[in-house]
Amino acid sequence: MNSELEIIWKLAAALGIGLLIGIERGWHGREEDEGDRVAGIRTFSLVGLLGGITTTLIPHTGEWILGLAFLSLTALLVTSYIFELKIRDNEDIGITTEIALLLTFSLAAWAAMGYQLEALGCAVAVITILSLKPVLHQWLKKIEVEEIYAGIKLLVISVILLPLLPNQGYGPWESLNPYWIWWMVVLISGLSFIGYILLKYLDESWGTLLTSIIGGLASSTAVTISLADFAKQQKKTTIQIFIAGVLVASSIMFIRVIIEVSIVNSSLLYPLWVPIAVMLVLSLICVLWLWNQSAENDSDMKPTIELKNPLQLPTALKFGALLALILLLSTALEKWFGNRGIYLLALFSGLMDVDAITLSISQMAKQNLNSSVAVMGILLAVISNTLVKAGLFMFMAGVKKSRQLLWMILIICAGGILSMLFI
Repeated sequence: MNSELEIIWKLAAALGIGLLIGIERGWHGREEDEGDRVAGIRTFSLVGLLGGITTTLIPHTGEWILGLAFLSLTALLVTSYIFELKIRDNEDIGITTEIALLLTFSLAAWAAMGYQLEALGCAVAVITILSLKPVLHQWLKKIEVEEIYAGIKLLVISVILLPLLPNQGYGPWESLNPYWIWWMVVLISGLSFIGYILLKYLDESWGTLLTSIIGGLASSTAVTISLADFAKQQKKTTIQIFIAGVLVASSIMFIRVIIEVSIVNSSLLYPLWVPIAVMLVLSLICVLWLWNQSAENDSDMKPTIELKNPLQLPTALKFGALLALILLLSTALEKWFGNRGIYLLALFSGLMDVDAITLSISQMAKQNLNSSVAVMGILLAVISNTLVKAGLFMFMAGVKKSRQLLWMILIICAGGILSMLFI
């Protein structure tokens, strides 16, 4: 690309950024009078072009011109804001548009420096944030102060404490790494918090299956217990949808395991993804069959799933202690009993929590544990946890009403084991 076309492309990207953000701001203030708006599509477009032109002048004038243009724009916006405050008699007004103008200039300059795709991507993020004002404000009204404080406490401890923790093994066989253990606590808490927030603050009109998908991110066991309690009150012919919800939550658990393994030890993804994929596909087939067999529509059956905020310090510390214990037991049993010790611990650990044993075995496989043993151990924990959830549902909802779940779970688990044996 010759120099003239390159300059045109850079300026076009800068102008495009101004147009994109300007369209959103112009639409947002479409009901205001022409003179009442701080900036519209034309102003944003011109600011974007200003950032692009200023950047292209740097080789001829020096870098000072970019800083001067940014400071001049900032001074202009500050002056405009002060005059607007006086006109509106010190009425409380926001500065979102002013900040968006400064971002437009910065992103346009970035694009003119040769980072067009990155700058345009950030511009899209800016537009998204600006357009989500009603949704974000609605969420803020629903957030409880305890949730904010709990999240802040864990984030502060994670950001401050994590870099200070020693990244080396301690204890028997040097199996306990404080840095790694706390990093895994942050990872699992983050995954669970995503599901917790989505389930609590999204539209309450979502049906059972969609609720199970979101709830499965936070806790598939909690989803199972809630669905079982709701199914207990229904007739036998109407609980298929709740059985399907349990299978959906278990399917999300399969995906969680893949995410955890890919982060801790991606070398285990093959052959682990094969049995996990088989179990996932079998689960979805059963869900579709149950959906078609369901006698009533799901729209009037929306069980409330009770979840605790996973970003609470006691919850995080308990998971960290459980992870440390399982990591120590895994190492000890592998040293004492070989592969059989790992398999036994995986089966029993899966009864309580599949995340801790998955993370522990994945970490051990990075050291001296055979990868095939690690994969089989994770699979056994997944199967154990799946069977426990089926047992909980059947016990709470009634064995006679939920016999379908038993043979479906057995088929799903058998498919996972057989696929693993034939790899």
